[in-house]
Amino acid sequence: MRLEPANTAVVVVDMQNGFCHPEGSLYAPGSEDVIDPIADLVDRTRDAGARLLFTRDVHPPEQFEDAHYYDEFDQWGEHVLEGSWEAEIVDELPVDAADNVVEKHTYDAFYNTELEGWLNARGIDDLVICGTLANVCVLHTGGSAGLRDFRPIMVEDCIGAIEEDHREYALDHAAWLFGEVEPSAEIEFA
Repeated sequence: MRLEPANTAVVVVDMQNGFCHPEGSLYAPGSEDVIDPIADLVDRTRDAGARLLFTRDVHPPEQFEDAHYYDEFDQWGEHVLEGSWEAEIVDELPVDAADNVVEKHTYDAFYNTELEGWLNARGIDDLVICGTLANVCVLHTGGSAGLRDFRPIMVEDCIGAIEEDHREYALDHAAWLFGEVEPSAEIEFA
């Protein structure tokens, strides 16, 4: 799979201390396990001159106080609070000044963020998606990308999960419904 760097962005979803570090409140070993393969993909992306985008799941402490129904703190407990160490991207994936960081407050990186406009303004059509969690933020972001007519390419060995069957479900669902699934070794830039 050869991708044109000018039309491609690699989207690294929520590789934050709260999810990827053993001291994080929602630590998943499967998320920590994909740090090295993602770091390799990030290096190749930078070398090729393609766009690199990181998402950060960030919650103000009062975010769900007036919620009618949607309340992630009920589901997961308080996590990745605004300004906390948990909300920071892991040290092994340093963000460069040229990279874009999208702060999101839900599972979907497109919902109430500038992501779609940022991609459209740069003529980006293809999104190489990696990160965590497979069946939560990665799946919702990839599905939302497909519905917006971007080409979501899920990088199967660069996607973390709480359980392996969660990852398998998310990748099967993505391939069947809205995107493509490829191993990182198959991702090349023209």
